[in-house]
Amino acid sequence: MKKIASALLCWVALFAALFAAGPLRRAPGFCLIDTSGEWRDLADYRGKIVLVEFMQTTCPHCASFSTVLNGLKLKYADKLAILAIANPPVDSPQTMAQFVKEHKLTYPLLLDQGQVAYAYVRSPSFDLPGVYLIDANGMIRNSWQNGVLTKDIFEGNGLSREIDKLLAGAPAVKK
Repeated sequence: MKKIASALLCWVALFAALFAAGPLRRAPGFCLIDTSGEWRDLADYRGKIVLVEFMQTTCPHCASFSTVLNGLKLKYADKLAILAIANPPVDSPQTMAQFVKEHKLTYPLLLDQGQVAYAYVRSPSFDLPGVYLIDANGMIRNSWQNGVLTKDIFEGNGLSREIDKLLAGAPAVKK
């Protein structure tokens, strides 16, 4: 009986994963200003892998994740573009500039007004940080929100492994 129940659970998990996985979708375009006053257009990064992070300067998980992102930028250099995006009312150009300075960001921090975040997340609320991995053709290949099940992405080497797969040309796996 345990084998039947175990097999049934495996099939349920498989079907849930298949139906939860949607088709790849094009990353919504945007052009936002960063803390240095430079405009950053997602289209300018075509041909590179892009990691888009939605964050808040007051979020402790976002602060610790900035260390992971700085390490990824160092490891992958020009093969990876990282764009962090913050939103008012919590964040302003002043709080963002302070965050960049305190955490020695090696990637730009952009100011949104909520439209870009909503276009990606497609929900009025989500857990921070939230990350979208975009391939060189501008397609969202995967996304994660901070939580217990994504600890390896936000604190370990999971994100690096996902980037390595894209660089190696592995097929898309949409979660």
